Amino acid sequence: MTEYQDKTIKCVDCGTEFVFTARDQAFYAEKGFTNEPKRCKECREKRKAEKANKESNN
Repeated sequence: MTEYQDKTIKCVDCGTEFVFTARDQAFYAEKGFTNEPKRCKECREKRKAEKANKESNN
């Protein structure tokens, strides 16, 4: 079993550093995700809302 450690990542959108927790890493691995997140939670939520808004306008 892999042992995960918290990792600090810099958001590609806003440049804020955020922690990719060991628990989140285990969750990603369990779901089969191979890439680490690129955006902080706030930017992910903002991007998701913008995408949903764009789709609802089409």
